[in-house]
Amino acid sequence: MIHKLLSRPVLSKLLQNNIRLMATGKELPATDLVLAEEIGDKGLLTLNRPKALNSCNFEMVNKVGIALDNWKNTKSIIIIKGVGGKAFCAGGDVKTIVEADTPEVGKKFFGTEYVMNYDIGTLTIPYVALIDGITMGGGVGLSVHGRYRIATEKTLFAMPETAIGLFPDVGGSYFLPRLQGRLGYYLGLTGFRLKGQDVFHAGVATHYCESAKIPEIEKALLELKNTKDVDNVINDFCPKPKSEFVLAKHLDQINKTFNAPTVEEILSNLEKDGSEWAQKTIKTLRTVSPTSLKVTLRLLDLGSNFSLGECLQMEYRLAVRCVEDSDFHEGVRALLITKDNNPKWNPPRIEDVTEERVKSFFQPLPNNEDLKINVKLNSKL
Repeated sequence: MIHKLLSRPVLSKLLQNNIRLMATGKELPATDLVLAEEIGDKGLLTLNRPKALNSCNFEMVNKVGIALDNWKNTKSIIIIKGVGGKAFCAGGDVKTIVEADTPEVGKKFFGTEYVMNYDIGTLTIPYVALIDGITMGGGVGLSVHGRYRIATEKTLFAMPETAIGLFPDVGGSYFLPRLQGRLGYYLGLTGFRLKGQDVFHAGVATHYCESAKIPEIEKALLELKNTKDVDNVINDFCPKPKSEFVLAKHLDQINKTFNAPTVEEILSNLEKDGSEWAQKTIKTLRTVSPTSLKVTLRLLDLGSNFSLGECLQMEYRLAVRCVEDSDFHEGVRALLITKDNNPKWNPPRIEDVTEERVKSFFQPLPNNEDLKINVKLNSKL
């Protein structure tokens, strides 16, 4: 699937040339941010921006999208990994979006990224994400919609978008509500971080193994004669973790307090709970963007009944509105640019965010600018 608003032919030609180079055994230039290798009937994608923790910019999501287009009908399996030893992908390069002079940069990035997320989620061949290291935001979108997500002790997962005036995107509205109980709501609203085996226990990863085994898994998958054996190969390396989920002792509280139709009622539930955990959660919710909280809660409620395509189309509307809204710019400034960690949200209080403001984020985009995938969303909002 290719976003009709974007042009890929030039980059497509470049990537195809790169793939041909890899097929002949020649190394790609170190400046290539995504390495696309054809190894027999297998495709291997490597995120190659280690100094930025493999955070994705437009060039990277576009190249991944092109590779998926080229390989979805010609390869038997696609594997994706990151380089550098610290991160699979730490997220999208939102700093560049905010620093741009025009919202068109953000629209172009998010539109390309979400179509790529949709392509991953609709692949009919196995897609294996080796999420060894930091996996946040855009990195989650590059992995969670695939059939296999292998975490390690180095994996650090989070959807921290409400802290920068955004929302848990890249299909967050699809996968978060489908986690156990109200866990996805808790993770999406607070940005709580999960590490190692807990990424598996939460249901974000499908498997867990030691980081040292990742090269062996990759090698075994690339040498497979029959991709029907993918499950067996991965299971051989990935016994089920026996540790207790870090949030196990709070799951009942999460299910009770976050099972509410409004953010105000969630806060009220937490106040009634009164525990140390509840007080810390209230502090977090009172720190992030009030608008993002209310938009996210509505997003997750709607997404729980939507397909992945419908969720991504809905999220694109929200992303466009966020690119044009003050909270996103202010959040990125405070956390990623000036780093004063003192964002001035508008409006500043949760109680001041009106229902009309929240609903405005979900309205169809003008001039038929909605994400161009084959879904009919308007009648459901």
